[in-house]
Amino acid sequence: MKLVVIKYNAGNVTSVNFALQRLGIDAVVTDDVTEILQADKIIFPGVGAANSAMLYLKEKKLDMLIKNIQQPFLGVCLGMQLLCDFSEEGNTQCIGVFNQPVKKFTGNEKVPQTGWNNIYDLQSPLFKHVDEEAYMYFVHSYYAELCEYTVAKTNYTVEYSSALQKDNFYAVQFHPEKSGSAGEKIIKNFIEL
Repeated sequence: MKLVVIKYNAGNVTSVNFALQRLGIDAVVTDDVTEILQADKIIFPGVGAANSAMLYLKEKKLDMLIKNIQQPFLGVCLGMQLLCDFSEEGNTQCIGVFNQPVKKFTGNEKVPQTGWNNIYDLQSPLFKHVDEEAYMYFVHSYYAELCEYTVAKTNYTVEYSSALQKDNFYAVQFHPEKSGSAGEKIIKNFIEL
């Protein structure tokens, strides 16, 4: 199996790669279109700003490539947000796999949400053998509202989508690679899809 981790200027590639190595998986880290198209599975990690990430993806023509990927595809954190239509962060037009905007937390909560929070209402093969209410590690200031693609929820003064799924596209707002054994299980479930 060939697993590709997409490299771009907002990727938290190193921690994802370490998590894969702990599972005995060697991944190819690349932004090369041919390599990505030859992959059996693809992980799209991300930390950073939506607008600069999208500029890089457009420059490399990865935005259109990603939208048309047929293989199992996992977006992580900013990677999930970029798969949505639009982000309030920098008023950024995103890739548009999920017909859903990404909004900034407003109100009295501390932003970014940093640390452990639970996920619940789990409805995807990604969460096979993951406990309802399992704790995951989050670092984000923006979120996707609940929608038809929601397959897990989290509450941080507002209930939001902590995971989305549509066809071959899976996406999580939290960092499974930093979420201990439960996060490792989610990565393993993705690899075994």
